[in-house]
Amino acid sequence: MHRRAARVLEDNWTGTSTVPSRGLYPHQWSWDSAFIAIGLRHLSPLRAQTELETLLDAQWADGRIPHIVFNPSVPLDAYFPSPDFWRSSTAGRAAGAPRTVQTSGIVQPPVHALAAWLVHRADPGLSRARGFLPRMYPRLAAWHRYLLHRRDLGGGGLASVVHPWEQGMDNSPCWDAPLSRITPAPPRSFRRADLDHGAAEDRPTDLDYGRYVRLAADYRDGGYADGGGEFAVEDPAFNALLIASEHALARIAQELGAAGTARHARAERLTAALVERLWDPAEGMFFCRDVYADRTDGDRPAEHLDRQPGRRGRRAGDSDRRGSRGAAERDGCAGALIPERGVTGLVPLLLPALPRSVAATLVRTAEGPHFGLGGATRLVPSYDLTGEAFDPHRYWRGPAWFNTNWLLERGLRLHGEHGRAEALRAALLGTADESGFAEYVDPYTGEGCGARGFSWTAALTLDLLHDPSGAEPVVSRTGPGAFDTAHGASQRWHGSSETGTKGGDRG
Repeated sequence: MHRRAARVLEDNWTGTSTVPSRGLYPHQWSWDSAFIAIGLRHLSPLRAQTELETLLDAQWADGRIPHIVFNPSVPLDAYFPSPDFWRSSTAGRAAGAPRTVQTSGIVQPPVHALAAWLVHRADPGLSRARGFLPRMYPRLAAWHRYLLHRRDLGGGGLASVVHPWEQGMDNSPCWDAPLSRITPAPPRSFRRADLDHGAAEDRPTDLDYGRYVRLAADYRDGGYADGGGEFAVEDPAFNALLIASEHALARIAQELGAAGTARHARAERLTAALVERLWDPAEGMFFCRDVYADRTDGDRPAEHLDRQPGRRGRRAGDSDRRGSRGAAERDGCAGALIPERGVTGLVPLLLPALPRSVAATLVRTAEGPHFGLGGATRLVPSYDLTGEAFDPHRYWRGPAWFNTNWLLERGLRLHGEHGRAEALRAALLGTADESGFAEYVDPYTGEGCGARGFSWTAALTLDLLHDPSGAEPVVSRTGPGAFDTAHGASQRWHGSSETGTKGGDRG
């Protein structure tokens, strides 16, 4: 299995980065590269470092890391939306888009600092010799600063996504309600290249795509400025990964000679905000918050709402839907929770500072009828098994994905659920191999769907093979000082004592 997984990554390597798959996804994707680097570190720490360096070379001046970095040798019609749709170097000029490389203008979940730290740990000597972390740290700090400031559209400290593609779970039913307000682009205004490589019944619908295109075009035509669109959602998984990466940035800061305590503290504050704004104790899981759910015609985006976290507020679809400003003043936070159970609501199990009662409840929810962990399903599905929109083959509306299950496996181990984690690990490895390292699978049968030879499936398989104990939590439940206990950390190295771009807590 190890050789087969390594071969997938070798076949998808371009010389500077790894494509998710040669046919369907022929460019570099942001969170894919982070997961790929986590697996590549076991084969070649140098290639893993290069993977992240190539991605961050395309970072915008405002701090955002674009979700696609385009390969200029790939024909324009091989993938849509192509570079001529995004027009990053012109439409993104005010936001500081690079001029020498073409990218998209939206982002994906911030797994990058976590990946950078794990890649460093794979070969600290090589990392230090190449100056890997000193070069990565200021870029990663700028990325987090962008999300924590420019994307706090709900006013409670959490980052919002402004397009479903940003969260990574593109057509999840969690987006149906906020997307329903978007007028779709005319079908004849674009051509879907994805249907050349996958069955239509496994992909997002044409109506979904029309809305995706409209949102992206409006964002582009607004110069990729944040806060002026019609879609803003606080997502549990996106913010959980930001928190995990903030802990990782603290570890990077410590490696570079700074304390890192401010970043650990920020991560714990963000965890509290996540619980305050997105946790529903009655349902036993986290839910997305539709920041603009309360807007009426003519309302402006909630850019000037009270900036303090408040009560959890109402559920999307509740009555008394007055303007967003009034709702925020009454409930203490903007918008409403979206009553759809997605795997995104389980991913915060990855976080060490979750209250124990919340973590225990998440495990029970994962094992229950909605997700079937350890029972009805081979792997945890992307969406509620009992939901009306569940489809075991349609992209993020039910199939199981390897990256989300890998995150859950890590979260189970972190919170002491070693038996459940080991069972999930075994299921992941068996399903990955049997499916030909498929992009995603039927959660009941493990039947492969989408692309085969998918890079993050192969990469995370390698990580599970090399790291069977679920080791290397970014920070343990006992605090920052207990880091790296599972693998046995190598002797700490303390470089420069400077702060700022060389490892301080600013940003």
